[in-house]
Amino acid sequence: MSDYREITPGQIPNRDMHQLLLSGVAPRPIALVSTISKEGIPNLSPYSFFNAYASNPPIVAIGPAISAATGKIKDTYTNIIETGECTINAVTYAMTEQISLASCEFAPDIDEFVKSGLHTLESVIVKPYRVKESPFQLECKLVESIALMRDRGGNGNIMLLEVVKMHIKEGMFKDERMDPQRLDLVARMGYDYYCRAFGDAIFEVYKPKWNGIGIDALPTFIKESPVLTGADLATLAGVKEIPQKNEALKLEAFDECTKMGIFQKNPNNDQLVEIIAQLLKANHTDLAWRLLVELGM
Repeated sequence: MSDYREITPGQIPNRDMHQLLLSGVAPRPIALVSTISKEGIPNLSPYSFFNAYASNPPIVAIGPAISAATGKIKDTYTNIIETGECTINAVTYAMTEQISLASCEFAPDIDEFVKSGLHTLESVIVKPYRVKESPFQLECKLVESIALMRDRGGNGNIMLLEVVKMHIKEGMFKDERMDPQRLDLVARMGYDYYCRAFGDAIFEVYKPKWNGIGIDALPTFIKESPVLTGADLATLAGVKEIPQKNEALKLEAFDECTKMGIFQKNPNNDQLVEIIAQLLKANHTDLAWRLLVELGM
């Protein structure tokens, strides 16, 4: 029996395929898209078929799909096609219930700003309003709309949008960088699930400034260890080169590990792996490599 469930598109109902796809391609950022119809009626709707694709010029894209339930084209799509403009507003945790309300299938003549209780801000270049509650707002103009299997419900378009003006609340910056903890954004998952980018859910992985040596360059007893995880191996393998033996650094490493209470004299390979695992858990990669070079290579 296979460990994987195989699913072929077209062989299960579209509603099931839709949710499976959204559950696996997750979490997805949410674009709260504001448009104005050619008659001047504001519209506000969230889309998780959304991402950024270029920065010079800045290009983002949304995918307003044809409703699988009704077969109707989204008002957002119609408004952007007819006016060529929209704003995209990031969604914070505090806005979640309001954007869920804005996602209801209101008639085209209904203003979702009013229904959701979200507030408008005048834009600088485009006509559609920005959302006051959002800390990150983009004024956008349509570049191209690409139709995707338009004869089927549940499919729609990729709308490429150029960002012509960006607005970021001052309080979102820390040391001149946007701080994800201050943004407190939410993302969409499958079914009725969301996730919050806040607290311990946020972590940093520093991209190497060089090509790492690779896991294949690690000693065999390290690669085959049942104690070290794939993440541990990748951390060790991310160094630019294997350090050279150095007696002074060796003594410093032994002394530091002794102070930490994790060193033992003449460890065998299994014991060395246990020590290295503890050092990696404590983010002491340099110490882990020093012990590995001096005692295991």
